[in-house]
Amino acid sequence: MNAAIVTGAAQGLGLVTARRLAAAGYRVVLTDVQDVTEQAAATGPDAIAISGDVSSEAFVEDMAARIAKDCGGAAVLVNNAGISMIQPAEDTTLDQWQRMMAVNLQGPFLLCRAFGRQMLSAGKGAIVNVASVAGLGGVSHRAAYNTSKHGLIGLTRTLAGEWGGRGVRVNAVCPGWIKTEMDVKDMGSGAYSDTDIINRVPMARFAQPEDVAEGIAFLASDAASFINGACLPVDGGWTADISWDALRLKTRG
Repeated sequence: MNAAIVTGAAQGLGLVTARRLAAAGYRVVLTDVQDVTEQAAATGPDAIAISGDVSSEAFVEDMAARIAKDCGGAAVLVNNAGISMIQPAEDTTLDQWQRMMAVNLQGPFLLCRAFGRQMLSAGKGAIVNVASVAGLGGVSHRAAYNTSKHGLIGLTRTLAGEWGGRGVRVNAVCPGWIKTEMDVKDMGSGAYSDTDIINRVPMARFAQPEDVAEGIAFLASDAASFINGACLPVDGGWTADISWDALRLKTRG
């Protein structure tokens, strides 16, 4: 059983993570609400493409049954699928709030439950949830997004405690801003610029998808065999530095 399921794998971090895990020897299952047939073909000859909505219980259960039948179950689950929104709290509609929770929190729960059962039956497995620095603090105009990521960290820690003694490790990565299609869309709203992010990050750059994919691959691997319930910031020092911008920039060479 060496299947690794990666959600939100049509582009960005999900696709890079799928390729990284394929290089590590996993039979990767790429899933996304978009068609991922071409992405799977480019990932490897044994990669599997499955399209559907991770917030749908029926879809998740059907996918889990297929992976059990075709691959013998899941060894790794990466809950990467997510949506973003920049909106003042007072203007956030209930529909927007509920959709954010459905994709960013309900989906990971359904996937953890379905594939966690397979891992628990096998007595081993690793789950990596893709949270955010927005799950470790607050970011203005992102009440729904922040709440979903705080919830995902809570789910991570709870399952780590519940399943760790049965051989299943559950961890999270908490990226800062990554240069992906999602960032391009968010930046298109005019809420922030490249300079805003670069000036805030001590390492003075955005993350690249590969930076975060390496953290995910590590947490999924046997090299992290005693790491359970961790929420690993992959943020260039964003959450470590609470300086104001002028002071932060003054320290740069």
